[in-house]
Amino acid sequence: MKPQTSVPLSSIALVVGAAACFSTLDAIIKSLAASYPIALLVFARWAVQTLALVAWLGPQMRGKLFATRHLRVQLVRGVALIGSSILFMTALKYLPLAEATALNYSTPVMVTILAAMFLQEKLTRASLTFVAAGVVGVLMIVRPGTSVFQAAALLAIGSAVCYSVYQVLTRTVARDDPRVSLFYPALVGTLIASLALPLIAMPHDVAWTDMARLVAGALVGTCGHFMFVLAFRRGVVSALTPFTYFQIVFATLIGWLAFGSFPDAFALSGMAVIALSGLFITLRRQQRRARVAPTEPAPPEPTAVE
Repeated sequence: MKPQTSVPLSSIALVVGAAACFSTLDAIIKSLAASYPIALLVFARWAVQTLALVAWLGPQMRGKLFATRHLRVQLVRGVALIGSSILFMTALKYLPLAEATALNYSTPVMVTILAAMFLQEKLTRASLTFVAAGVVGVLMIVRPGTSVFQAAALLAIGSAVCYSVYQVLTRTVARDDPRVSLFYPALVGTLIASLALPLIAMPHDVAWTDMARLVAGALVGTCGHFMFVLAFRRGVVSALTPFTYFQIVFATLIGWLAFGSFPDAFALSGMAVIALSGLFITLRRQQRRARVAPTEPAPPEPTAVE
């Protein structure tokens, strides 16, 4: 069978639209993080997505929405994702939107390292080069030892580590229905965040406009996930991956327009290095997977999300 080489414009539009959705959600979270507990923001974000998935998938899948051969792994994936969300939302409270997003896009570098450690994937010379480049890009943004350094940058890096664990585990559940793999992390995240709510000091007065923004942001993020699923069903993963990096572009523009924060030349260079290294690592991994197991579907997951 001849491999698909063309990429539908609709798939490209869906990926770019999803990147815009995630950046919009991140901007809303950043605007609310100074006034509300992170646990509340995390709960609302994933509770809305869980309800949306149940409404969308429940009528057609029913009990099959919970059907998995890897229940423990799916649950651990959810814990890793919720950890990533908590760390990233906390980082957004203190870091500019563009820098936080770029640091989160160091995930492919960390996935490469973790896959070599735990999945016995071979590290080639090219992979090591791209990993080293990604680390350099992170250092160009963080710049430890200078006045630019903020400890919150470590939160964004920790978020990327958690998300890389999530992606590595996603590979082990590749034979599960992608819709099930989309549902479990949202459900686990909602449950964990709900357990944390009684332990935090809840605000006495929540402005209805803030609540509306939070729910709207969660719905926008959920739409982003749906758009990714649809895009990767219709298009070749390796061809669509470059367009996921539009999220860094959107984050930079929104951060500039909404918060008056624009990265300096050093940070912009670091963001470009991270994007290029992550892109090459992801594309090489997908090409290698296609050669080894061309019939195995790749999970419809973006390189990085909030």
